[in-house]
Amino acid sequence: MSATINRQFRLAQRPVGLPTDDTFRYLEAPLGEPDEGQVLVRVRYLSIDPAMRGWMNDSKSYIPPVAIDEVMRALGVGEVIASRHPQFAVGDFVNGALGVQDYFLGEPKGFYKVDPQRAPLPLYLSALGMTGMTAYFALLEVGTPEAGETVVISGAAGAVGSIAGQIAKLKGCRVVGIAGGEEKCRYLVDELGFDATIDYKHEDMAAGLKRTCPKGVDVYFDNVGGDILDAVLTRLNFKARVVICGAISQYNNKEAVKGPSNYLSLLVNRARMEGFVVMDHAAQFPKALQEMGGWLASGELKSREDIVEGLENFPDTLLKLFRGENFGKLVLKVH
Repeated sequence: MSATINRQFRLAQRPVGLPTDDTFRYLEAPLGEPDEGQVLVRVRYLSIDPAMRGWMNDSKSYIPPVAIDEVMRALGVGEVIASRHPQFAVGDFVNGALGVQDYFLGEPKGFYKVDPQRAPLPLYLSALGMTGMTAYFALLEVGTPEAGETVVISGAAGAVGSIAGQIAKLKGCRVVGIAGGEEKCRYLVDELGFDATIDYKHEDMAAGLKRTCPKGVDVYFDNVGGDILDAVLTRLNFKARVVICGAISQYNNKEAVKGPSNYLSLLVNRARMEGFVVMDHAAQFPKALQEMGGWLASGELKSREDIVEGLENFPDTLLKLFRGENFGKLVLKVH
C-alpha cells in the first residue's frame, strides 16, 4: 500500500475574490498505512459546496479555516480499504471530511457509515447528506413554514434550494423559486412542482416579486444574499421569517460584504432574520434522514446530481458554482 500515489489539492494561498490557478497546489505524495485508531479510505465522490470558499478565508467562522499547505477540505463518501479503528472495517462505506485527494489517511473524526445498497453514493452527498440536512432543518426549524404560506427560495435550482422548495410544497406552502435562466426555471415548475419562478437574469426582481408574490412573502430562504435579499425584504409580510442559509453572491467580493439596505422592513413587519449552520442540528440527523429517505422512496422528493469526473478537474469544478453553471448538487467523481 505504501507505494500507492495519492493525488492531492492543497491550499497554496488565500484567494482575494474568485479562486485562481494559484490558489491550490497539486501534488502527488506516497501513501502510508493507518496507525492505531486510523483508517485508509479510497475517496469515491466529493461534495463541491459554496461553503468551501469561506473555508479558505483566514477569518472567524463556524469552523476553523483550512491552513496553508493543508489538503483542501471537502466532504465526501468513500470505501475503507485498510483500518486500525474498532468502529470501521475494510469494505465499509463512509461519509466524512475526506479532503480533495484520492485517499484519506487518518482518524475518522465525525465519519459515519452509509449503505450503497440502499441509495447511490452521490445521494449521500445531496438529499441524504449535508445538503439535504441543511434544506430540512433550515426550512423547518428556522423558517417554520405553515400550510398556505408563501415561501420564496433563492438559488432555487441549486442543491439546497431545490430540496428546500420541495419540502415546503410537502408542507402545503405556495413556493416561488428564484433561479437563473429559462431551463432552470422550467425545471423547478415542471419537475419539482414549484408554483412560480423568477428568472433573475432576465427579469427585474421587484417586478418579479410583485408578479409572483402579490400577497407578500412569509418565509424567505436565502442562499445568495446581495441585491436579491434586499429586494425580497421589501415584500415581507407581518411576522415573516428570513433564513440566512448562504450568500453565494458575496463570497468572492474583494471589498466588504454588501449588507441589506432594506433591513428596516424587519422592524416594520416585526419579522425575523436568522442565520443557520447545519451542524447545530446534528443530534437530529437520524430522524431527518428517515423522513427524507421516505420522501425519496415514495417519489415525493426528487434529487438531482451534477456529477463531474476526475480529481484533476477540481479547481474548475469549484468555479462552476460561482458561475451558476451547476444544475442540482455538484459532485466530483474521484474513483
